[in-house]
Amino acid sequence: MVHKCKYIIATSKQQKAALLSCAHPQTEKADGCFLPFSLPQKLAAECQSAGYPGTLIPYKCDLSNEEEILSMFSAIKTLHQGVDVCINNAGLARPEPLLSGKTEGWRTMIDVNVMAVSICTREAYQSMKERNIDDGHIININSMNGHSVVPQSVVHFYSATKYAVTALTEGLRQELREAKTHIRATCISPGLVETGFAFKLHDNDPERAAATYESIRCLKAEDMANAVIYVLSAPPHVQIGDIQMRPTEQIS
Repeated sequence: MVHKCKYIIATSKQQKAALLSCAHPQTEKADGCFLPFSLPQKLAAECQSAGYPGTLIPYKCDLSNEEEILSMFSAIKTLHQGVDVCINNAGLARPEPLLSGKTEGWRTMIDVNVMAVSICTREAYQSMKERNIDDGHIININSMNGHSVVPQSVVHFYSATKYAVTALTEGLRQELREAKTHIRATCISPGLVETGFAFKLHDNDPERAAATYESIRCLKAEDMANAVIYVLSAPPHVQIGDIQMRPTEQIS
């Protein structure tokens, strides 16, 4: 399979993983939706200078706004015919416990971590169906928090959204089988990855955020990109359901 157009949703701190995914030898183009949209020319140039076979094409989109998501997919259809692979990589956490959290923070997590994933998945599948793509792939970057609840109140609602991603991915797999298609659905569930995640979670305490990444040797963006490439490299008869990966030193 040649991934003529790979669609990636990523935050700014995940951009390197997005770039590295262009290194897949069968990728021709990768549209990247970034939150926030920063230095797109630099990213495209870095992809080219690294000698990756793919081309990164940044696109600005507010994933909490369905109209912007639909507009983005429309643009991809116009420019590149459609999507063969969709990687739902964007996610965030706000420090809003269940007993005292703000509704606004909960809603933001639902919009980005659940609704955006669902909308992008639907639109990616419809794009594949319209063009009779039978070997596409939808990859959801989940979290170990989508498989276990840790005793930290600030991430309990976030964990609920990631449990939703676990259920959505398995539900998607079942619906794809019912649709008699060979399109595959996969979760990749990492533990602690060195991104800007902790700085968003602890935005009022940057020292605490920094300490999160200093306590152990964390996973890197490259590790995530390699997991994506591994999933995409699996032979057509192999359905990888979930890759759970942690830093070796991580306990929870």
